[in-house]
Amino acid sequence: MIKKEISEIKRLFTPSNCSISRICGCYVDGEKNKKTEFREAFLSLPEEDMFKYFEILRKNLSGTLGKNLLNLEFPLDAEMEGGPHELLLKLRNSKLQDDELLDAFYDRIIETYDYVGNYLILLIHDAYDIPGRTSDGIEMEDASDEVYSYIMCCICPVDLSRPGLSYNELENSFQNRVRDWVVAMPELGFLFPAFNDRSTDLHSTLFYSKNGDDLHDSFIEQLLGCPLPLPAGYQKESFQTIIEETLGETCNYETVKNIHETLSEMMEEHKDQPEPLVLDKYQAKTLLANSGVENEKLEEFDRHFDEIAGEKAAIFATNIVNTRAFEVKTPDVIVKVNPDRTDLVETREIDGRQCLVIAIEGGVEVNGIAVNGTMENASEE
Repeated sequence: MIKKEISEIKRLFTPSNCSISRICGCYVDGEKNKKTEFREAFLSLPEEDMFKYFEILRKNLSGTLGKNLLNLEFPLDAEMEGGPHELLLKLRNSKLQDDELLDAFYDRIIETYDYVGNYLILLIHDAYDIPGRTSDGIEMEDASDEVYSYIMCCICPVDLSRPGLSYNELENSFQNRVRDWVVAMPELGFLFPAFNDRSTDLHSTLFYSKNGDDLHDSFIEQLLGCPLPLPAGYQKESFQTIIEETLGETCNYETVKNIHETLSEMMEEHKDQPEPLVLDKYQAKTLLANSGVENEKLEEFDRHFDEIAGEKAAIFATNIVNTRAFEVKTPDVIVKVNPDRTDLVETREIDGRQCLVIAIEGGVEVNGIAVNGTMENASEE
């Protein structure tokens, strides 16, 4: 799914667009016991409750593609009879009206979700009558030829509210606030089936994780049966290690700066595309070549990529470069540079020491204080 398709589904979670037929939930305590379950027609809920659920559902489709939101494909073995895909498909087809299926689904989550504490499993079913669109993107409400039937699962921590004082208006006094159990925004969840090309894709799901570096591997593997993607943090570390191993002794400031600038240019050229920029092994190798890395060094690139990231790894550009910042770091000093002015920084050997040289253009501030002539006077002394 791309941003536009995700946004289209998020727009359904409003009172005017809502077509959610059913909402179900299971409250699980820290000992993995089911404390309570509920099953209700969503549109029969009080308006205040609906708004709270809308907030949770929209959050479950928020974040960065490739980091918090991951498009996962079901392998063939997961779609075989008795596999994880079958349970999800039966749940979707039952419209959450089969209690046995729901209990089996809750049990699977309790088995696979590694969490210390209480949490709420929320599950909705919706049937979205997809409006047709003209070639210029205008929706035609009466031109629908498909209904997108889907389920969405959210897993939300349930924690005690913080202790504190509250004002009792009736008694006109401040009192110790009664602590209660509060449902937080989801830690993880998924949308099934995926809404790809504005149509039902039974072979894919959109997975959400609040923490892009902790994707809950066992949950993805056992409940969904999908191959594990590389977490955002691991993608960045892997890319950095691949560059260091490939360049070896030639991994200097200028080369790394060139790679950063080239990748930033690629992202700028790609920004109007619906899909995020993703680098496979070939594209990553081309990136290094376009950044001035010698062919002799690139000969070892494939081996390093396969060993560190995996032969078929896909690395999201947004996970490995920050186009708004360029940072140079030593054990004792951190220098942050405007990405458009990396030309102001260079490395030189001065008096036998390797130095970082920063060209000064315009005023200089020290601890927020504008200084005049200080740098020149210091050098003369």
